[in-house]
Amino acid sequence: MAEQYLRFQRGNYVVRDIEKSLRFYRDVLGFEVAFIKDSPDDSYSYPVFEIERSTAIRFAVLNTASQQRVMALTEVPGDHPEVAHPRRAAIVLEVGDVDAVVSAAQEAGCHVYEEGELLTHDGRSGREVGLLDYDGNLSVIYHIPPAS
Repeated sequence: MAEQYLRFQRGNYVVRDIEKSLRFYRDVLGFEVAFIKDSPDDSYSYPVFEIERSTAIRFAVLNTASQQRVMALTEVPGDHPEVAHPRRAAIVLEVGDVDAVVSAAQEAGCHVYEEGELLTHDGRSGREVGLLDYDGNLSVIYHIPPAS
């Protein structure tokens, strides 16, 4: 009998243009590019993301300084429908400097939501801010200062 376990591999967002998206994920959020690759014709992305098989797609896999291949971007060129509301997915990222990330996102022309106060289940308080990439994919950054 197979061993039961669960390991989170990576999140993935569909984007129209990897290079443009990297201005957000790499230059604003701080991800590192592990690799960019053309997807094979039989990629599992076609059926699960419901991509027309005649569309050439590629993907980028991203690292953080401490986590390998934790995020991916699947490039599907062309027009995409507007993201439905309420949004159905987000990545949540702890960052060291909320102000620097927010400033970089604003300079990159990305939508920045009004900052909120983060109250944790165990009574700690921090900051959180929602950011949209160029395709309307949501990232929420947060920081909880260490207890003094």
